[in-house]
Amino acid sequence: MPASASEMKSPRVTILLGLALAALAQLSPARRQDFLHNFVAAAIERTQHAVRYDPAYVRLAYPGGDVPADTGVCTDEVIRAYRAVGIDLQKEVHEDMAANFSLYPRKWGRREPDPNIDHRRVPNLMVFFSRKGESLPITDQAEDYAPGDLVTWDLGHGLTHIGMVVDRKMLFTRRYMIVHNIGAGPKLEDVLFDWKITGHYRYFGPAGRAARAQMSKTFIHS
Repeated sequence: MPASASEMKSPRVTILLGLALAALAQLSPARRQDFLHNFVAAAIERTQHAVRYDPAYVRLAYPGGDVPADTGVCTDEVIRAYRAVGIDLQKEVHEDMAANFSLYPRKWGRREPDPNIDHRRVPNLMVFFSRKGESLPITDQAEDYAPGDLVTWDLGHGLTHIGMVVDRKMLFTRRYMIVHNIGAGPKLEDVLFDWKITGHYRYFGPAGRAARAQMSKTFIHS
């Protein structure tokens, strides 16, 4: 139960509060903006690479594994952008799937996590970002989508897609543009509302998760 006023004065709770506030500092507005700025820069940098669209299953090193640099799909651009800012989605997704496999889609018939492919599948990333990041409203208002956000789409016929909102705007629509790979390599395009949006997320990596967990433990278990 939450700590009482007298308990809040105890040395143990004081220490816990200090740890919690230190963790929360990782999510301060300034730190969040710095992270998003760097992530957006990494996403835009991906458009400088020539990538052949190739959805083939590839055995990867773990952690830190990647398909050949000149190949990939939409998810690989997200993975590479996050890796550029120090976050290994292969590792993060695999660890969460290993601990919570039943919460993830079973549409591929697998009975256990596979670090070679799980993080490269849009439906898995949707579950992961909703669990470990921030799920944001899905709207038809362009101003609700900010640089650093992740968006997923339903392309129809069972196909899914993911892209990254960046800080460049189209002159005429004034919408933030998307970095994505839908078949012609990583591109910067005004495609936010081209398909049905199925997910809208923001993810700051395991540091952000640790901060939220520390605050929760402090006030619930003290």
